[in-house]
Amino acid sequence: MKALSSLLFIGALLFALLIPGLLQAQDNLAAGIVDRGPEQRLLYFPETVEWQAAPPSLEPGAEVALLEGSPSELGVFTMRIRMPDDFYISPHWHPGVERVTAISGLFQLGTGDELNRATTETLEPGSYVSMPPEFRHYAIAEGDTVIQLTSVGPWEVNYINPDDDPRLKA
Repeated sequence: MKALSSLLFIGALLFALLIPGLLQAQDNLAAGIVDRGPEQRLLYFPETVEWQAAPPSLEPGAEVALLEGSPSELGVFTMRIRMPDDFYISPHWHPGVERVTAISGLFQLGTGDELNRATTETLEPGSYVSMPPEFRHYAIAEGDTVIQLTSVGPWEVNYINPDDDPRLKA
């Protein structure tokens, strides 16, 4: 009897642990989001990463390197963003989950609708943060800073204050 109740407990525990992931996968499939993975092996060494000017959704001065997928297409993508000292990204949000790993420099991350340097958290190299959809945040680079960002496309940057949107500036 004790063995049976232990088995039932383990089964219930496995069910409780697995069901949220299965439901998320089902939601992703219903939304057309499929992580197919790369069609070939992807391997990058620091010297092989190809940098280019960041998209117009970021202030001039930043650079990006696309490692996998495409931010403009449906599906998972990973890119790096390289920012000069004191580069900032005004308060904004994204429609999907955003996962960020600090690679180098200090990435000052703040939350809320207004940029406030005094309330940021410092992400040192190796730090990781995952933010839910529509999470309002902003960032400031301290020193030359590189982050790696993984999300699901199509990726959008929605600025809280339209006057902060570099795409709308002359």
